[in-house]
Amino acid sequence: MGLSRLTRVAAVAAAMMTAMGAMLVPTAQADAAPVVDYVAMGDSFSSAAGVEPVVPGGKPCLRSARNYAHVLAEKNGYRLTDVSCGAATSADFFTSQKAGVRPQLDALSRDTDLVTFSIGGNDGDVFASMVAKCALVGAFGAASGTPCGDLFAKDLIRQIRTRTYPNLVRAMRAVTQRAPHAKVFALNYLRLVPNRAVACPGVPIARGDLKTAYRVQTELSAAIERAAKRTGVTFVDVAASSVGHEACTPRGVRYVEPALGAAQSVGLHPNALGERHMAAVVDEAVGQL
Repeated sequence: MGLSRLTRVAAVAAAMMTAMGAMLVPTAQADAAPVVDYVAMGDSFSSAAGVEPVVPGGKPCLRSARNYAHVLAEKNGYRLTDVSCGAATSADFFTSQKAGVRPQLDALSRDTDLVTFSIGGNDGDVFASMVAKCALVGAFGAASGTPCGDLFAKDLIRQIRTRTYPNLVRAMRAVTQRAPHAKVFALNYLRLVPNRAVACPGVPIARGDLKTAYRVQTELSAAIERAAKRTGVTFVDVAASSVGHEACTPRGVRYVEPALGAAQSVGLHPNALGERHMAAVVDEAVGQL
């Protein structure tokens, strides 16, 4: 075969390879999984307040690089926008929580594919009020009986039913409206204390009032679940599988740090182990849809 003919054959072969490559590239691109745009919203249980390290620029919100949203996004390759913020209430979905912190709903759009959040525990200071009141009337753990339950349980539960619940409905409905194509997941809260009177030196309330705190938390969880059902949001129960990992249990077992002797800067909040647990539960819920 002459040189000129070889040249022509090589040229034809190269052209064929180029054409085949052009056909193959779009196919490969079409087969590639689209990137999931994931927005993480919520309060300190979502931001992982107290868990180090804090993400760049996340200090005002105590937003950790090890919160459940970051764990979930890294595992699945999601494109994460994390606007969770410590101390957030449902109102902070709509308005600026503090200087330099935009309303959390601003992070959503029609292009958002996935949304998760925990919210409601700070509405009316339910958690903070419960702990403060129970510690005070319980003589910081020294009192007998259920003084907090006797004095405050009914009011706290009434507040959840009449104020927190409608706030949750409003917030969840707004999320679904701002991100109409997204899968939306609302989490309840990891169990803080067990449903029994046991020694719990890290939580300074009367031993009997551990059941009071459990009852109030159960009421909040029920409100979150009802609001989710009403607005078409998927409820994620991270609390059920956290039983046995409350703040009263040893380090390495507990998902929530105690108020006293916490191994991080913020007590009665999830530690890194708790955040990983939350990520696993949410990941399973997302995978089922």
